[in-house]
Formats: sequence, C-alpha cells, structure tokens
Amino acid sequence: MTLIDDTRAQATAAGPAGPADLIARLEAALGTGPADGVVDASSRRRAEYTTDASNYRVVPQVVVFPRTLEDVEAVWAVCRELGVPFTSRGAGTSVAGNAIGSGVVLDFSRHLNRVLEIDPEGMSALVEPGVVLDDLQRQATPHGLRFGPDPSTHARCTVGGMIGNDACGSHALAYGRTSHNVLALEVLDGQGRRYWTDAPPAELLEELRAVASRHLGLIRTTFGTFGRQVSGYALEHLLPETGGPTGTALARLLTGSEGTLATILRARVRLVRQSPSTTFVVLGYASMHEAADATPALLEHAPLAVEGIDRRLADAVVRRGGSVEGLPTGNGWLFVEMGGESPEESLAAARAMVADSRALDSVVIPTAAEARALWRIREDGAGLAGRSPEGQPAWPGWEDAAVPPQRLGEYLREFDALMASHGVDGLAYGHFGDGCIHVRIDFPLYEDGGGARARAFLEDAARLVARHGGSLSGEHGDGRARGGLLPLMYDAEAIAAFEAVKRAFDPADLLNPGVIVRPAAVDADLRVPAARPAHALGMPLKFAYSKDEGDLTRAVHRCVGVGKCRADSGGVMCPSYLATGDEKDSTRGRARLLQEMANGTLVTDGWRSQEVKDVLDLCLSCKGCTVDCPAGVDMPTYKAEFLDKFYAGRLRPTNHYLLGWLPRWARLATLHRLETRLVNALTAVPALARLARAVGGVDQNRPLPAFAEQTFRAWFRERPVREDGQPVLLWVDSFTEHFSPEVGRAAVKLLEHLGFSVRLTERQVCCGLTWVSTGQLDGAKRQLRASLDALGTSEVPVVGLEPSCTALLRDDAAELLPDDPRAHALERRVKTLAELIAEQRPEWVPPRLDSDGPVKAVVQPHCHQHAAMGFGLDARLLEKAGVDAQVLSGCCGLAGNFGAEAGHFEVSVKVAEHALLPALRERGDALVVADGYSCRTQSDNLAGVRPKHLAELLADALPED
Repeated sequence: MTLIDDTRAQATAAGPAGPADLIARLEAALGTGPADGVVDASSRRRAEYTTDASNYRVVPQVVVFPRTLEDVEAVWAVCRELGVPFTSRGAGTSVAGNAIGSGVVLDFSRHLNRVLEIDPEGMSALVEPGVVLDDLQRQATPHGLRFGPDPSTHARCTVGGMIGNDACGSHALAYGRTSHNVLALEVLDGQGRRYWTDAPPAELLEELRAVASRHLGLIRTTFGTFGRQVSGYALEHLLPETGGPTGTALARLLTGSEGTLATILRARVRLVRQSPSTTFVVLGYASMHEAADATPALLEHAPLAVEGIDRRLADAVVRRGGSVEGLPTGNGWLFVEMGGESPEESLAAARAMVADSRALDSVVIPTAAEARALWRIREDGAGLAGRSPEGQPAWPGWEDAAVPPQRLGEYLREFDALMASHGVDGLAYGHFGDGCIHVRIDFPLYEDGGGARARAFLEDAARLVARHGGSLSGEHGDGRARGGLLPLMYDAEAIAAFEAVKRAFDPADLLNPGVIVRPAAVDADLRVPAARPAHALGMPLKFAYSKDEGDLTRAVHRCVGVGKCRADSGGVMCPSYLATGDEKDSTRGRARLLQEMANGTLVTDGWRSQEVKDVLDLCLSCKGCTVDCPAGVDMPTYKAEFLDKFYAGRLRPTNHYLLGWLPRWARLATLHRLETRLVNALTAVPALARLARAVGGVDQNRPLPAFAEQTFRAWFRERPVREDGQPVLLWVDSFTEHFSPEVGRAAVKLLEHLGFSVRLTERQVCCGLTWVSTGQLDGAKRQLRASLDALGTSEVPVVGLEPSCTALLRDDAAELLPDDPRAHALERRVKTLAELIAEQRPEWVPPRLDSDGPVKAVVQPHCHQHAAMGFGLDARLLEKAGVDAQVLSGCCGLAGNFGAEAGHFEVSVKVAEHALLPALRERGDALVVADGYSCRTQSDNLAGVRPKHLAELLADALPED
C-alpha cells in the first residue's frame, strides 16, 4: 500500500459519510440551510454536474456554491474529516473530465467571480478563480492591457479553470501558456494549509526539493522539452536552475495540476500590452498536411497566432447556414495574425510572412469585423467538429495532443492513417504554430464494445504522439481522458515522481482523485454507453429527429458541454441563463437532465421526471440554441416532446388550455364585432382581468391583450381583389388575424405595390405553434395537417408575417409530419417578406425614409427568425430605405406563452433587460421595429412603446395610390 492509499484509508476508517450527514455538516460549517441553495444535494442539481465538456459521467454527492474563501476552507475541512473527495470547478468546459468528481463539487463561477484589482503600472491583476476570462479582458482593456492566453472558450471559461488546465489559446505563440502568465497563487492544499506560493510552508518545500533531488536527471531530460508539454505535472519547475519550488516556480508547478494538488483561492496574473496594430492573413494549401509542413517557416516571422482549419470544418459552417466567404483557394488554411507598432508595420510583416508561406493562395483580411467572422469558425470548432464528415456524432477524448511544430506535418499524415486503420474519422484543426491539434473522433460509443474500441485507438494514438516527442495534452489537461495513457508517454520513474508530488500536497488523495495520479482506465465512466435509447423509456416520439436517427437520446447527447450557452456571445442563446446565472437554466444544464433521464440511475422517473420538468420550466423555447449552439442542440423540440409525455393522460395546467389553444379562443372572441367589444370591455375591468389571469394561469403582472374589432380576413373580404399580379399566398397567422390586422393590411399594400396578387387560404387555419410550445403535439399535428390541406400543393409562394409561425412551417413541419411530402415542400415554399422581395423583386428600392434627415431605428429580430431564416435580408431592406438600424441581439423575453405564464414575469423582464429595454430607454427619437407579435407586446407592456412591423414601416412610406 502506498502512502496515499494508507492516509486515505485512515481518513475513511469510520466509513464514508452518508449523504444526510455530509449535507448537515456542510450546512453547519457554512451557516446555511436548504433554502439558501449554497449546499445542494438534490438529484436535479447533482445531475447538472455529472459531467463537464468531456465524455465522462461521475455523479457527485453534493454541489456547493461557495460565497467566500472562508466557505471554501470550511467545505474542505468537512471533506478532510469525512474522507470525501473534493473537486473544484469553474465553467465546466473541461474536455478531459477533470471538473467532475464523486464527492463534493464546488462551483466557483457563481459567487467567487470578481476581478479584485487591476494594477496598470505593475501590469498585473488580482482575480478570484471563478472570473470569466472575457470579464477580466474587459476590465484590462481600458488600460491597454490584456491577459495573454485566449482559449476559444474565452466568453465563458474561468481563469481558475485556465490555471487548472494550463490553458493556452490561439495567441500562445505571443504570450505563452497560462503558467507563463501566473505570478502568484493563493491556495488551499490537501493538508488544509492556506498560503501564497511566494511564502509556502517550509515542510512542503523540503518534500518537493527531495523529489527534485531524487529525480534530477529524469526531470532535466524529460520535462519542459517543448512549448506545449502539458501532460502530467510540470516537474521542470522543481529544478534548482528555475529557483526551485518557490515563488513563481511553485505557482507554475501548480498551474496545470488540474486541482489535484491544491485549490486556487486567488491568483495574481500577469497582463501584457496589446499589440498596437495587427494584420490578419489567411493562407490556403492543398491539404492540412501541406499547411502543417509550411508552419515552421512562418514561425521565423514571429507571428502572434498561427491556426489551422480544415476545409471540412468550413463545410460544417456552411451546413449550419453560416458563411465562409473570404477564404482563399485551398483545402486547408492557416489563419495567421501579425503584429506591429503601426498598420503599415503589421502589413509589411504580413507580406514578408506570405512570401515565405509556400501557400497556393492568400487573402489579407481588410477589416476587423471580417477577421472576427473568420475567427468565429475557429472558436466554434469544438461544436462544429462534433459531427464527423459523414454526419456521425464525434467525441472529445483525443482533443489536444501536441508535437513539436517541426514534426507536425509528418505527425498529421500518420495520425490520419491511424484513424483510417481504426475505421474512425474526425475534423482536425488547432494551434498549428504550437503543434497542438484539436480533433473530435466518431468513436462508435453507441455500439456494443464502442468504449473498448475507443480505448484501443487512444492507446495507439498515445504511442504515436510519444514517438514524435509530443504530449498527450497540449492545453486541456489529462483528466480522465488521458490520465490512463500517461505510462505510454512517461516511464515508471516519471509516474513515481508524480505520485511523490501528489503526496507532498495531498497525502489523503481527496483533491480531484483519479486524475493524473492513479487514474481509472480511459474507457471507464463513459456517459454515452450508459444511456438508454429513447424507445426504452416507453411512449413513441412525436418528432422525427431526422438528424439523430430518430432517437431523442442521440439528440440530447449532441450536447457535449461546450458551454457556449453560458456566455453572452452576441446571439440569442441562452436568455434564461443570462438572466439567472444558474446552470439549471442553461441549454447545457437542461441537456444534462435529459441525458440523466436516458441513463435512468439518478433521474429515475423517465417521462414523468419532476427534475426534468423543473429545468425545462425557464426554457423560453426561443430556438436560439438551434443556431447559436455549435453542436446544434434543439432544446425547444426536446421540451415540447417531454411535456407531451409528462402530461399524457393527465390534467394540464390551465395556461396550456388558455395559451396553448389561444387561436381557438381568439376565433370565438372575434366572430362578431359586438362580441369582440364585449370581451374587450370585460377584460378591461381590473377585477375581472385579475380573475381571468388567475383562472388562466397568466401572470398578474401581464396585461391581457385586446382583440381586434375587425379581423384581417374581415377587412380583406371587404376590399376589391387584385387579379392581374403575380400570385402570392399570404399566410394569415392567428396573431395577425385577431390581434394585429394592421400588419396584414400593410403587407397587402406593400405586396400589391410590388405587383403581386395577394391570395388567402379559403379558411382561417393555424400552424399549431402554441400547441407545440405547450407540448400538445397531437393537437399540433392536427392543426398542421389542416394547414397543409388549406395551403394545397401549388408552387405559389407562401409569405409569412409572424416569424414564429413562418419558422414552424418552414423548419418544424417536416419533423412533426415526416411522412407528408407537403410538409417537406414548405421548406422551399414559405418565405419571409424580405426573402420574397429579394428573390422576386431584387431590383426594388424602397422609398427612402431619410429624405428629411437621418432616421435611426432600434430593431428587435424575433428569435425564431434568427434561428430559422436569419435577419440579413431584412437588415438590407432597412439599409436600402435609409434606416440606420441598431439590430439587437438576444431575446425580448416574452417568447410567446413563456412570459405570459404565471411565475415567469420576473425572468421575462430580466431577459428584456439584456438588450431590449436598455435600447428603448436610450433610443431618443429612433423608430422601433419588431416583426414578432411577442416582441411588440413585450415592448408595449414594459416600455409603453409599440414597435412597427417591417411591413408597416415600408408600406407607410409608399406613395398613396
């Protein structure tokens, strides 16, 4: 038995702590109770933290959200006394499985997330471990400073996590790894000692010096051999020539130790001056291999970054509806950033670099905006590469191996051959300038024996990297993914040295056990093989899940934890997380519960799971994740499917009958003008309105909408029909028909001005949107079939005015009715107003709105339009009309029935405060434009501003006939 084994055995001699005892001890130590939410052992919360961004699943006993550093000490004291493992966690974006544990998991990102100090003169910052990197950058930027390392997860990763993994990013060539930028750490080690690394305990120094003395020759020849050697412990910092294990050297030793030696409490990090000017260049090559061969020559020009991108990754961007315009000829590209003191200097450096590049083609990107668009491809790589070129799920596990850049081309050729020999594939990309390659591989984890096949490949891949003098990990750490492979990279003496260092800091092996030192096999604790297919849960699925082989389990496992839903990245996803900051309200948190439902051991009630229902409650069904999540998660569909099963054979909440059947009630309320006036009069009486809201499950803070006294169809029937134009079928959604007929009237005016003959379906029909959003899928299908019957099979274009209904017809209809060819035809037949104009009247120029002076507008795109159709053509129309548009990102917060439901008002307002309400408060005399009925209603309810639909804005500017 080793010393670690012996000490751990002593710590747990009385047996492991029971959950109730552990919870009670933690709450007593922290001075909290169950209502405070600081200590959470609920099955729902534990499910959210079973995994990070890796392939692994480990169920914690308790999740803790420490509020102070003293809380961390108190939790660790309880864990040491009871022999409970202790795992530190930031944003949970680790791809190696080193942010999960079986005991207590501490989430530092909730409360311990501040920048405590920026020291411009000393060029340093003092931070708490849970601070998000972008937050640090925002506070450093006004001083002309930045933190050097910039991993692609910069919008959500925490500095503590970066220290744990020794993260790098695209600009490591210029600024080094995180370990090169850490000045001092305040830590809490495995023996309960709290200290700064520049004043460590004497006994710790003595032990570490003894380790260095015993293994001096090994350390000098084996560690620190090239820039991306991250695997194992960085033992080179124990050498006497580095100053030994004191001061900065000790901080660097702890950086990259993955929370196994000490927990980071605070960090003093180095800041660097931003390059005054940069020039971005894309170099095209015949293949990734040739791009790798060319990389060493580029390094002679001291680039700030050299990133490699495969054509197949660019193709994935296009498949997701993105753009790769601006890339030069080639099948593999290098993104190169050159710096200088002036634009002329950086441009000259770029030209000199291009001359030595041996590229087939090259492009100098002229603007920062275009450069950011291309960098976005690189940053989204982890999600985009989550599907193989054949469309199969691709997984992390061999995520960031690195070799010396001079060996990169040869390594990539052999690596491709290795993948072929194992019958797997993946899209390679990464930090070519550092020799670090990211790739996700389509391991057959859903098949019997898939885990063993993955292990066989990983072992061969580890041998290949070792043969090239490389490292199993170049920036993400070893974790559970590569810890078991370390003996293939290091000899027995090196492994023994790791164990000795671990003993010096954490003799009881309670800090993130099973990582680096004595890890489990790489195919242990895999998440996917433990999940059951959806049919095993009972009850047939109502959506087709055509991109996931008809299996909801495969669909929810699209989420591998990239965590983009935790960041404000400029899209829509995920509005509820941005409002609450709680993991349960992220797309990832919801996916975790659905994955645990498929597993069935922690969340045991299947379709009747209250835990799953709880995490889905604040999902706005905004559809933002379908386009903003690089992995293509579609949480609104999963939510609708779950609610359909959860309420099967049960009485539903009243708002499902009121709001879910809203088109039905609207038709009844608007049969006759007298009846409509009566309904509006009654709902205007405060007492009756309160009663109606209470009975209908509508939030008391939400005004009830008034019905239009004259429906759109009633108006349309009273006007002369134009027969001489090009026919177009106007889709009259329930909101336009019963609440906003002025939008329909404006659309008719505009379409007829453009030479179209506007037609309607013979009777009012509904796409079924409100039935879908409340999970009444049989009713949704009935509504949709009736709509298909009314639309017929002609090729006449269908123009939608309400983005959510337009998106359902075009995007979801075929998933609800996969066997009906008419549903599939809607994808090409249904158009937005802007799309119809762009396709049928491309030369039309709308009347200028700025003829009497500049016209500004605040524009709130509808989330479903962002997801399914995009807003680019609408923005172009506004520009042609002379409108200076401020196009908002993010959801308005009402989101159909969501913001109207009782209990959702506060979150709805917080979501609106993200972009919409601040813009309305600051708009001055700017117009407000919003096509979505929900968006217009939210603006009216919360700010007293009634936006115009694009059709109204353009129609109002037309000359009168």
